[in-house]
Amino acid sequence: MTEAVRSESPLTGDVAPITDKIRVEGVSYRYRRRRREDVVALDDVDLTVGRGEFLSVVGPSGCGKSTLLRVLAGLQKPTDGVVRIHHQHRDRPLVAPVFQEYSIFPWHTVEANVRLGLDAAGVDRSEARRRAQEWIERVGLTGFEKALPGNLSGGMKQRVALARAFVVEPEILLMDEPFAALDAQLRKVLQEELLAIVREHNHTVFFVTHNLDEAILLSDRIALMSARPGRIRRIVDVPFARPRTAELRKDPEFSRLEEDLWADLKGDVEEVVQ
Repeated sequence: MTEAVRSESPLTGDVAPITDKIRVEGVSYRYRRRRREDVVALDDVDLTVGRGEFLSVVGPSGCGKSTLLRVLAGLQKPTDGVVRIHHQHRDRPLVAPVFQEYSIFPWHTVEANVRLGLDAAGVDRSEARRRAQEWIERVGLTGFEKALPGNLSGGMKQRVALARAFVVEPEILLMDEPFAALDAQLRKVLQEELLAIVREHNHTVFFVTHNLDEAILLSDRIALMSARPGRIRRIVDVPFARPRTAELRKDPEFSRLEEDLWADLKGDVEEVVQ
C-alpha cells in the first residue's frame, strides 16, 4: 500500500508538475468488513485537478465519490495508490472540506463556528471577528451570529459550514454535496455566490454532486464515475467561458451537454437501482 502524501514545497522531479494541484495515481479503497466480503469503493482511479480548476465528480449513488473526497482530505488512507497535493502558500490552509452533514458544533454560536479555523490558526481576535462577520453576511445569516445550531434550519446550518470553509481562505475546497440540504431558490443563490468566490480567490475546487445542472454551471471539467467499484469512466470539458451566471442555463448547448452526460450515466444509475 502506498500512503497519500502532501508536498509543502514546489513539486519537482518525478512528482506532479506545479500546474497539477492534485494528482491521484492508481488509488483504490477497500472497506474491510468482519466475516463478510470486503467492499471495493474505488478501483485504480487516476485523476488530476489543475491549479485554480473547478472539477466536479458525478456518478450513481455508492460509486465512491465521497470516499475519494475523504481520501483527498486525508481522512481516509487509500488501500493502494498515491495522492499528491501541491501546497503553494504555507500561510494558508491546504484544504477545507464541506460535507452534506453540516459538521458544525452544536455548543458554539454561528459566529464561533465560522471563526473556529481562524481561532485555531491564531488569527487576531478582532480580525477573526471581522472576517467571520463578512462571510456570515455573504451566506445570508446576518442577525443569527449569536444563535446556536439547534435553533437553525438544515439549510442555515449548511450555510454556517460553507462560511467556515470560505473564511480560512484554503488553497483547495473539497465540497461533498454542499447544497443538497438547501431549498431550490437558496441553492441557486449560493451556486452563483460560489462562482463569485472562486473567481475572486482562485480556489481549486473538488466538488461532489448528483446534480448535472449544478456540475455544468460551476465546473471547468466534469469527471463521470462508474457504479461501484468506482472508476473514472470519462472526463468532460465544460465549453463555457467564465465569468458565468445562472443565465447560462438558457443556452441550448447547456441542455445538450446535460443530455449527453445523462445518456452516459443512465446505465450505471439504473444498475444501482435494480
